[in-house]
Amino acid sequence: MADDPISSGEPGRRKKVYIETVGCQMNLLDSELVIARLRDEGYELTTDIDQADTILYNTCSVRQHAEDKTYSALGRIKHIKKRRPEVAVGVLGCMAQKDQGAILRRAPHVDVIIGPGQIGRVPELLEKAKAEGAPQLALSLARTAGSRETISASFEGYDPDREPAMRPSPFQAFVRVMMGCDKFCTYCIVPSVRGPEQSRPPAAIVAEARQLAAQGVKEITLLGQTVNSYKFREGDGRTTRLSDLLYALDEIPGVERIKFITSFPNDMTDDLLQAVRDLPTASRYIHVPAQSGCDEVLRRMKRMYSSSFYEEMLARMKETIPGVAVSSDFIVGFCGESEESFERTVGLVERSRFKNSFIFKYSRRQGTRADALFPDDVPEEVKKRRNNDLLAIQTAISLEDNRRLIGTTDVVLVEGPSRSTARREGWDGMSQWMGRTACDRIVVFEGSEGLAGRFVRVSIEDASAVTLFGRVSAEDRAGIPA
Repeated sequence: MADDPISSGEPGRRKKVYIETVGCQMNLLDSELVIARLRDEGYELTTDIDQADTILYNTCSVRQHAEDKTYSALGRIKHIKKRRPEVAVGVLGCMAQKDQGAILRRAPHVDVIIGPGQIGRVPELLEKAKAEGAPQLALSLARTAGSRETISASFEGYDPDREPAMRPSPFQAFVRVMMGCDKFCTYCIVPSVRGPEQSRPPAAIVAEARQLAAQGVKEITLLGQTVNSYKFREGDGRTTRLSDLLYALDEIPGVERIKFITSFPNDMTDDLLQAVRDLPTASRYIHVPAQSGCDEVLRRMKRMYSSSFYEEMLARMKETIPGVAVSSDFIVGFCGESEESFERTVGLVERSRFKNSFIFKYSRRQGTRADALFPDDVPEEVKKRRNNDLLAIQTAISLEDNRRLIGTTDVVLVEGPSRSTARREGWDGMSQWMGRTACDRIVVFEGSEGLAGRFVRVSIEDASAVTLFGRVSAEDRAGIPA
C-alpha cells in the first residue's frame, strides 16, 4: 500500500502526476495503465508540469529522434527539480530498458527508471525512491540472460486497470493482445526492449473488452508488435488465433468497431482475412509494413519475405476483402540501399496504392544486428531526398484515391473537434469535427458536441491527400442538440 496520497507541500492537496508519452500505440496504452494505477493510489492527472509532484516520461527507442526528445525534456526540468527537490522524476518504457544506467549518468536527477515489462511497479518504486533517497531501477532480463521461460517471466503482463482520461477519445480504447516480438529484424530494437513474444489469454482480453464497453467504448484497437502472430494455446491443446479472437469480440454488446495493428506479412492468414470480411465489427483497414521493395535490402533487414511475396499477399487481401484499405511502413536509406534498390521501393508503392504510408529515414540503433553487421553507409542528404521523394509519390496516390470518393457516402465514428488546420473553402468560422470511416479514413465535417461518439453518415464533398471533407446526413443530424 502506498503512503498517504496527500501532498506534504500543501495540506489537503492531492498528489499530481504529469506524463509525456513518445512513440507507438503500445506506449499510449502503457501510459494509460500507469496513470490508472497511480489514480488508485490517490494521484490526480495534471497537464501542467509546474503543478506536478511526479513527472513521468514514457519513452521510445525505435529512432534516435525519440531518444533525443526525451533527453532534451529531462534537461529542461532540471530547474524544477532544483527548485522543488521533492518532485519525483521517472523514465519509463523502451528507452529505460535499453539505456538503463546511462540515463542516470546523463540525467542524475531521475528518481526511477522502469522498463516496459515492469510498469505495474511504478507506484511502489516512486515510494521506495522517496523513502531511501536513492534512484530505483526495475528492468526485465536481456534476451541472452537465460531460458525463454525465465526471460518471458521477467516481462510482467499488466493490463488490469484502465483510465478513460488518457484515451484518444471516450469512445475509443486500445487493448493489448500480446507482448514482445520474435522477428528480430536487424534494424529493430523492439525484441530487446519488449522481450519475447507472449500472447495474452483470450478470456482476459474478452473480459477487458467487456469492461471497456461498459464504460462506453465503441471502438477497440487490438495491439501487438506483430498482432497477427497472436496464438494462445489452451490447457486442452486448443489454439486461439487472432481470427478466433475477432469472432469472440464481435459478440460483445456495445463494441461496434474493431481494429488491429501492426501486422506482419508472413502471418496474414486466410482465416484472418475472412474474419475481417465477414464480421460487421471488423474494420476494413489493415496496417502491414513492407519496409522495402528490394529483395536484397529485405534480406539485410531479415524481414523473411520477398517483395513478390508481399505483393501476392496484398493481392490476396484485396481479393478477399473488397474495398480494404491498406497502409504500410517504409525505411529509406537502410544500410547498402542503392539508387536501384530505392527505385524498386518506389515501384512497389506505385503498384500497391496504399491508403497511406509511414516513411522513415534509417536510424542506427545500438544493440541491433544491423548496427553490428552493416555500415550506415547512405549519406544523410540522400536519406532525406529519398524520404521526400517517396512521400511525394505516396501523397499523390492518396490524393487521387481520396478524390475518387467525392460523391460517395460513408459511415463515420465521430471522435471530436478536428485538430486539422485544413479547411474547405467557405468553412472559416464553422465548428469542424472529425471522425474515421471503417477504412480508417479521416473525415472532417461541420458538427457539434451532440455528435460525439455517434456513428453518422457523411456525404463526401471534397478531399485532400489525408482528409475527406463532407456533410452529415440530415437524418443523422436531426434531433441532436447543438
